[in-house]
Amino acid sequence: MSPVKVFGSAPFTNVARVLLCLEEVGAEYEIVDVDFHAREHKGPDHLARNPFGQVPAFQDGDLMLVESRAICRYILRKHRSTDQANLLREGNPEESAVVDAWLYVEALQYDPAVHAVFVQHSVVPALGGEPDERVIAESVAQLKETLAVYEARLGTRSYLAGDEVSLADLSHFPYTRYFMEMPYAAAVFGAYPRVTAWWERLLCRPSVRKVASMMGRDSG
Repeated sequence: MSPVKVFGSAPFTNVARVLLCLEEVGAEYEIVDVDFHAREHKGPDHLARNPFGQVPAFQDGDLMLVESRAICRYILRKHRSTDQANLLREGNPEESAVVDAWLYVEALQYDPAVHAVFVQHSVVPALGGEPDERVIAESVAQLKETLAVYEARLGTRSYLAGDEVSLADLSHFPYTRYFMEMPYAAAVFGAYPRVTAWWERLLCRPSVRKVASMMGRDSG
């Protein structure tokens, strides 16, 4: 069977999320780089894969998928015979619903705040602009509010959806990995010891270490 193809590169957070799931299940895959500097993501070849001109695009035979969280669900369902299929808890409707709920929390509460900080702190200066400190301050405050909920949640369990890791936890990895390199990280995560311990548990996973190294830079 031919390896699946991931169109994009590991430093992109949504690509990293997909690579993490592939590493978790031990699937064979090929990374096909999309050159953003040459605007390949807006070229006809890539638009045929992802009509939004974004990464990743994911190909498994004749199947082409976009949206990293949906791709991760597909990967885990396809490899449901492995132990890591439990990352979705699909054998138990109640547990599966809890995983889904915290995936939505990640996508709708956590991700927007940490993404905004990442853009202002890292992307805007790289493009020659000045970071908007007001946006950073507001986003850090929003992130703290979200993490306060996580801190309470993690008081009775090791991971967000229970005592075992799930996709809901792993989906936080890409942006958090970059956030932990920023000057705000120590004050934000330092205020929440259970969240910090949760993050450190995630960092111990071989899949996380592998993808972290693929993303480049120091892991903090």
